[in-house]
Amino acid sequence: MKKTHSFHIPVMGIGFTIDTPLKVAQYGMDSVISLVDDILLEKLRKMYSEKFKMPYEEISDKIEDFRAKRITSYLNLISDLAQKKFESLKQITSDKSDDLIEYINMLPNNSSIKQEFKKLTAKDYSFSDLKTWANNNLTMGSIDVNIMTKVDKDNYKKNEKLPVEYNDAHAALRGFANSKLSSAVVLSAGMNPRLYSYMSQFNDFFPDENGNLKKKIILKVSDYRSALIQGKFLAKKGLWVSEYRIESGLNCGGHAFATDGYLLGPVLAEFKEKREELKTDIQALLNQELLNQNKVVPNKALPIQITAQGGVGTDEEHEFLIKQYNLDSVGWGSPFLLVPDATTVDEKTIQQLADSKEKDLYLSDISPLGVPFNNLRANTKDIEKQVLIDKGRPGSSCPKKFVALNKEFKETGICTASREYQYLKIKDLKAQELSKEDYEQKYHKIIEKSCTCVGLGTSALLKYNLETKVEGEGVSICPGPNMAYYSKVMTLKDITDHIYGRANMISRNDRPNLFIKELYIYIDYLKNKLEASKASFNKKEEKYLLNFTNNMKEGVMYYQNLFKSVKNVFEDIKTSALKELDKSELTLNEINLEIKKLSAVTV
Repeated sequence: MKKTHSFHIPVMGIGFTIDTPLKVAQYGMDSVISLVDDILLEKLRKMYSEKFKMPYEEISDKIEDFRAKRITSYLNLISDLAQKKFESLKQITSDKSDDLIEYINMLPNNSSIKQEFKKLTAKDYSFSDLKTWANNNLTMGSIDVNIMTKVDKDNYKKNEKLPVEYNDAHAALRGFANSKLSSAVVLSAGMNPRLYSYMSQFNDFFPDENGNLKKKIILKVSDYRSALIQGKFLAKKGLWVSEYRIESGLNCGGHAFATDGYLLGPVLAEFKEKREELKTDIQALLNQELLNQNKVVPNKALPIQITAQGGVGTDEEHEFLIKQYNLDSVGWGSPFLLVPDATTVDEKTIQQLADSKEKDLYLSDISPLGVPFNNLRANTKDIEKQVLIDKGRPGSSCPKKFVALNKEFKETGICTASREYQYLKIKDLKAQELSKEDYEQKYHKIIEKSCTCVGLGTSALLKYNLETKVEGEGVSICPGPNMAYYSKVMTLKDITDHIYGRANMISRNDRPNLFIKELYIYIDYLKNKLEASKASFNKKEEKYLLNFTNNMKEGVMYYQNLFKSVKNVFEDIKTSALKELDKSELTLNEINLEIKKLSAVTV
């Protein structure tokens, strides 16, 4: 089914989009809730139940399968409340039509629904006619959920390890599968074979004879090969991927899963070229597996959608991506952090985001997952972390333990941002009798980790004046580099007008094109990788760096051809973009030479 809007709001952090569907779904906008923190979900379920006078019974962590049950209950509540808002929007009377007008006004200008509404209201009509038309034509946005597949901690009861289905990601999946939602789960952070296999235990993920799916799968990927491998793996379980959501490896918010130098443009081009091949190959595998399982085989081919996100910032870029690569939707993330009508960010953090410049946004090593993480300098969680370091007690008290995945010191797992882990690691470091320089370098790497599984959810507690006694008031936030070019707090209408070219919310005129910006970031990333490899350079490092550099050079060549060939788009920046691409090509050649020199010295 065609989407109402040509954009979607991706998951952001743990708490920033935790109730976004309740704010935007009634306007036909798709958004994504993180399922990492069941404790936070339970707090918000209590708050919303009280606010809307709905029955609430606490789901204590003492009951069996509490995590999955909390998630199911929260999703059911959000579904009910969003549906109620949407139904209310369609109940049009003489004094109640503002929400409908708002819905229509925010649609893209080329929307067929918008055109039909204009025709209907251009002649004589009754409110009964409007109500009938709204019921037949308006759709609610999808309430999707996100599971980081690798955040799948083992859980214990009285020191006894529970079966794998009680792992965090497994329980989150079960919570979604048992909910009343008819929507999608976005699987991110790579492949988890056990989790993928577990999905096949839930009937909602299988198609009926007409190809309808109550629960859909969206794979977040950064290259075609990964999509193909994961899509085939799931098909062999009888599971269909309804959407491949391509995200820039580095020009994005949150965790940054860098590709081996594959840039967004060439990746999108490969998906466009192989879209039908991907669909037909995986459909054949799926149909065979459904036969093997004696399940219903749909009587027609299942559709797939290809979407993209990461760094888009203007209506021209938005339209270009859709038309050039036949995309079904484009994700707009970081700018929405400045939209209180859509996301949940406390006032102090919103102001920090609005004031932030390029120097304030950086790719950090603070994540306990060991994955590069986009960070905002001087965020209150990092300040809180530094206070503890200065007191000689580095590390978090680790109240939630969602990423207690490191088993270096304890079989049950410890979070690398925790006080317990950092104490043991520093103790181990002291015993090594290293030089002062080596010690300081390794010490800094240990204490750099931050308690993001708490920090990324605290903003919601502060926003709604909920208790933060356990969590503290430190907020982590993870905007992408694109945030530097936005400095206004916006309404939902402001940002949709910006996306569709009816307004401009960027106050600066020096924002680089999204492809060029990503290229800069990848070159910096490659330089840092090269520098880090010098101390222990070997054949494996050489192969990785040369492959990375060559992939980037191919990407630059692709962009050079693209900017030269496209017509009536990017006209104002085409010349400067080509100059930047030429400079980047020279930089990559220099890096290539440096790698070869290092290799010669090593040999």
